[in-house]
Amino acid sequence: MIEIPYLTYVSKDEIIAEKQVTISSLSDENIQLKFENAQLRKLIFGSKSEKHKPTPVDCNQLNMFAEIQEPVQEAEVIPTEVKGYQKTKKKHPGRQSLPDHLPVEEILIEPQQDTTGLIKIGEQITETLEYTPASLIRKRYIRPKYAKADGSGIIIADMPDRPLPKSIAEPGLLAHIITSKYVEHMPFYRQIQKFNRDYQLPITSSTINDWFVATCTLLEPLYNTLKQKVLDTDYLQADESPIKVMDNDKKGKTHQGYMWVYHNPINKTILFNYRKGRGMQGPKEILGQYQGVLQCDGYTVYDKIAKTSDITLAGCLAHVRRKYVDAKLQDPIRAQYTLDLFSKIYAQEKQAKLSADRQQYRAEHIMPLIDQLKEWITKESVIVLPKSIIGKAMTYTLNQWSKIINIFSDSRIELDNNLIENKIRPLALGRKNYLFAGSHNGAKRAAMMYSLFATCKANEVNPYQWLKSTLENIAMTSIKDLDNLLPQNYKT
Repeated sequence: MIEIPYLTYVSKDEIIAEKQVTISSLSDENIQLKFENAQLRKLIFGSKSEKHKPTPVDCNQLNMFAEIQEPVQEAEVIPTEVKGYQKTKKKHPGRQSLPDHLPVEEILIEPQQDTTGLIKIGEQITETLEYTPASLIRKRYIRPKYAKADGSGIIIADMPDRPLPKSIAEPGLLAHIITSKYVEHMPFYRQIQKFNRDYQLPITSSTINDWFVATCTLLEPLYNTLKQKVLDTDYLQADESPIKVMDNDKKGKTHQGYMWVYHNPINKTILFNYRKGRGMQGPKEILGQYQGVLQCDGYTVYDKIAKTSDITLAGCLAHVRRKYVDAKLQDPIRAQYTLDLFSKIYAQEKQAKLSADRQQYRAEHIMPLIDQLKEWITKESVIVLPKSIIGKAMTYTLNQWSKIINIFSDSRIELDNNLIENKIRPLALGRKNYLFAGSHNGAKRAAMMYSLFATCKANEVNPYQWLKSTLENIAMTSIKDLDNLLPQNYKT
């Protein structure tokens, strides 16, 4: 007996509906792939700026999502007609005046004509700027020897204290080499080439590395003192950034390490702490005794640490806002509206910093905008697809909401972590120049120098002058007085 297969009748409407679902799914996938492609192209070729210009809205135009927005007043521009095209009038600021502290070389230029018997009625002075290349100096210590009259021995002066007694490198040279790498982002091998080219002084890579290692060993107690100062607060910002490290256990490959960065906005101190991984062991060790507010992004490690310690997490509006910058490609209308709200929040924050009572100003002018943001995202999150870019942005925002509210619990807390991200920027610039650290110990030494130089920058201290002065004095400074050598306490 032959069995006849059961045939299922599918209507035309069902086929169309199924195709529409497939088209919708493919369309969402296409948008996601376009977004990922745009992100990759931006990382490789594009600008990293996330600036947003609010869209001016006509007073008579209804907004499809919320109340009518206030019109944006544009600055008046007075054009000038110049040979068939318009040009905006701009007042020339004039030539920049030169600083008074620069040394002056005066050059007197007399007229070629005979001035005998003429009366000088004044003079015209023109100042220009010239550059004199830096130079290396051979310091020669001469210590006379004196024989005692009774023949019992000789007398000779002691050598002055130097950071590396058995090395030819003086504090100024060491400070120049280290600041050139970690402030100017010039790798050691380029500096070696420069010494050879400009001064005909060959220095081997092993020599310059030995100088650097010895200097870091000398500065390690100061780094530990800085660590204590960074954690001596109840408001701290934290972030992390990757760094490639050569690993002897992985031939031909680099290890992905991480710089954990902690910023104390109160006393303007910064700590870089290198760890081999991105797990919670590193930050948990640093924050083990910390109590207070920790401002960070949504990385789950911070949540785990906060659960087992007396730490209150505050969110970062910049990380939240960034999600909507990414969503502009997929859902420009919703993303634009959300970014406009962020623009209003940040505009009010500028005024809050100028007000006599920042906390009160925030309560009156910023919290209503925060409430409006929460209401808007809560309403729209149930409409958009959860796995879409805008849907993920809204989910992230709602998950971070308790941390966002904590921002406004204390007037000292910033809206975002941009201050600490600015401190990480030299690390990113360094990665582009010397690509990776030579070892895990090398990465730890790099963390030490980034910490000290970032603290110099935060306190507007010249890093070369500070390091030179510190190397001149650290050998004669007791452990209890190391505070005096920290960048924030440096005085010229």
